[in-house]
Amino acid sequence: MNENPGAGDVEKAVASAFREEWGQVVATLIRVTGDWDLAEECAQDAFAQALDRWRRDGVPRRPGAWLTTTARHRALDVLRREAVGAERLREVAVLARHEGPYDPEHEEDGGVVDDRLRLIFTCCHPALPIEARVALTLRTLAGLTTPEIARAFLVPEATMAQRLVRAKRKIRNAGIPYRVPPAHLLPERTTGVLGVVYLLFNEGYAATSGADLVRTSLCAEAIRLARVLARLMPDEPEVLGLLALLLLHDSRRATRVDAAGELVTLEDQDRTAWDRAAIDEGAALLETALRRGRPGPYQIQAAIAACHTTAATAEETDWADIAALYGELARLVPSAVVRLNRAVAVGMAEGPAAGLALVAELERTGELDGYHLLAATRADLLRRTGRTAEAAEAYARALELVENAAERRFLERRLAECRSA
Repeated sequence: MNENPGAGDVEKAVASAFREEWGQVVATLIRVTGDWDLAEECAQDAFAQALDRWRRDGVPRRPGAWLTTTARHRALDVLRREAVGAERLREVAVLARHEGPYDPEHEEDGGVVDDRLRLIFTCCHPALPIEARVALTLRTLAGLTTPEIARAFLVPEATMAQRLVRAKRKIRNAGIPYRVPPAHLLPERTTGVLGVVYLLFNEGYAATSGADLVRTSLCAEAIRLARVLARLMPDEPEVLGLLALLLLHDSRRATRVDAAGELVTLEDQDRTAWDRAAIDEGAALLETALRRGRPGPYQIQAAIAACHTTAATAEETDWADIAALYGELARLVPSAVVRLNRAVAVGMAEGPAAGLALVAELERTGELDGYHLLAATRADLLRRTGRTAEAAEAYARALELVENAAERRFLERRLAECRSA
């Protein structure tokens, strides 16, 4: 224990433990209780207890072990109070057998010793809709709140809440097993699992809300899980493509904000500070994936990221190639967000007017209403054409919609520049 910590130190320790340990605590409790809601409730209770107990006793040497043990004891108490009937009593007995010091090394299951991976594959069972699979895993594994997940999916909070409730009910009623499936069932789960890892990384790389633009622990967790998946499915090119994409993006993470925590645009980042080892590993993985001859969305996105990371300067970026890759990606993934990214690339390759024409098409469809990056993209393209008054209006609209504090400050600076111009 770290003796006599200050209140601020304890709050930081609990916040850090939440980022690092939430998924493991919940995943372990789900494994030993089989009750998803109880697992989340007892995990939340353990973190609440930590605020008081760690102030009194000091921060434990292994916060995750303390939190898991505390949550497990809480779950045992709840089950004992509710133990009516043979089935519930059996649940108490199962949980009681797992009492004692927390041991992160669990029995083998499907060749992968990791409760969090079991949790992902359970959430990604084909009986669940794809949106529910991703949302449920982000909630239980990463500890994202319902509003955060709703913003990531661009849907109302109430819609996401109902989606999560229905997904848990489906798992319970259908008796979906908590395990990594056997090898012959892995392909049907791959798309959902990769989607989970990708959105987990995205939430860490560009947080939808909060003070920080980057949540490093989520990025690290996504990369860790992608590595496990690559070991589990080494011949699946999209798995390799996803790992390559995450590494190439993560190579620039340290330069995305300055020492004061302010956002730094790609063109202004210090490329000498990018992680060359991550870039080299990502490029090698992408090359291996492409040799399989089955290109997919993650491989294409990794190729786009490679265009950025291999350009020595911002001016040397091959925007025409990037625009073409986004065109191919839009064919495979007909998403409004992909089309918005293509508009940016076209604006850089062919001029802001060409980009603005594509943005106008998106505005007419209304698919991205309420998405702050649509307004921010329009503002940036207008700024580049010198239409600063119109750009200021678009920046003001983006500010009405943005949730992240670092992004907000960046947009405020851009708005001030346009107004002063």
